[in-house]
Amino acid sequence: MKHQTSATLFERAKQTIPGGVNSPVRAFKSVGCDPIFIDKAEGPYIFDADGNRYIDYVGSWGPMILGHCHPKVVEAIQQAAATGASFGAPTEREIILAEMVREAYPNMEKMRMVSSGTEATMSAIRLARGYTGRDKILKFDGCYHGHADSLLVKAGSGAATFGVPTSPGVPADFAKHTLTATYNDLEETKALVAANKGEIACIILEPIAGNMGCVIPRSGFLEGLRALCDAEGIVLIIDEVMTGFRVAFGGAQERFGVRGDLCCLGKIIGGGLPVGAFGGKKEIMDMLSPEGGVYQAGTLSGNPLAMTAGITTLSLLKQEGFYDQIEEKSAYLEAGLKAATAKYSGPTCFQRVGGMFCTYFQAGPVNSFADAARSDTDLFGKFFRQMLEGGVNLAPSQFEAGFMSIAHSQTDLDTTIAAAEKSFAAL
Repeated sequence: MKHQTSATLFERAKQTIPGGVNSPVRAFKSVGCDPIFIDKAEGPYIFDADGNRYIDYVGSWGPMILGHCHPKVVEAIQQAAATGASFGAPTEREIILAEMVREAYPNMEKMRMVSSGTEATMSAIRLARGYTGRDKILKFDGCYHGHADSLLVKAGSGAATFGVPTSPGVPADFAKHTLTATYNDLEETKALVAANKGEIACIILEPIAGNMGCVIPRSGFLEGLRALCDAEGIVLIIDEVMTGFRVAFGGAQERFGVRGDLCCLGKIIGGGLPVGAFGGKKEIMDMLSPEGGVYQAGTLSGNPLAMTAGITTLSLLKQEGFYDQIEEKSAYLEAGLKAATAKYSGPTCFQRVGGMFCTYFQAGPVNSFADAARSDTDLFGKFFRQMLEGGVNLAPSQFEAGFMSIAHSQTDLDTTIAAAEKSFAAL
């Protein structure tokens, strides 16, 4: 495939945009090549500026579960745009979408719409601090919750060690309020809570960690966190920005049967437009301004175009058998990719939950970020480039999940598997 136009655009972009991209992973640095610039998309396909077509498993990082440019979603957005793009005032559409979300997430008794997942997690943490009167938060190494200062932290050694910043610009005095534990290690988490008894406002986690590939919670891990939070008066925040409406209609909380006190959503509930939401127990949410003293606001919160796209998307997801089809397609791809590794002599590990998946270049299993970090990223980069040349677009990082859409056909899946066989053989 030729990428001359993309290369030209990338050089041009670097003159006005840091690194030439508006989000770091788009730079393709970790896979050893320059990014492709996208011109358009349709169904399971994206088309780059050079006219190349790719079977897409990024799906705008998750929200395109219906495929790109679903006709009903496009029509709904067009109709909404004709009535106004933004009002900075309430609309009925905000209520409708909130009611639809609460149907899927009954623990979200009240919620507030925002414009991104980062805004949702940032606001949920502030609310948890205001509700408990505590300052410290606990997150898990490898779980990404956006780029708010308190979340750009990696722990030092030892369960009781305070966090240190992993990004310049994050004050150490601020970061010290963030504690990190190992994902899937309940005993370490308990020890960390015990060492900071009565000081932790919330525990926040991805119920399926999609920012270190696809890491599945061990049996008892989520249940143990729920019990720990109940016993210690800690707010449990389940970040379903990625998993919400993705692994089930009610997300990971439905799939695993463990509910958070607060929940963060995004991606799919905007139908591909910028959106986020956080919500939970009424007594916690009522602490938000204007009812309570915890301040949170946003001019574009509840944007009518995003609300319309979300309402239309969730209506389509409710159709009988939708998630059965996603499961079947994903299982078929999983079996094909596993079989394709027979042409490769090195170790691989494939992990999947519903329509989320990842191929690690190591033996696995991968249960934590430390496990994921043992993957051969150079080999993944070579595999990624081979797949891209074969017309398949995967996430440009070993540590990101892939996503299935309802639009992927049997032919698309078979083409992907054939490309994988060729790519593994080339390794």
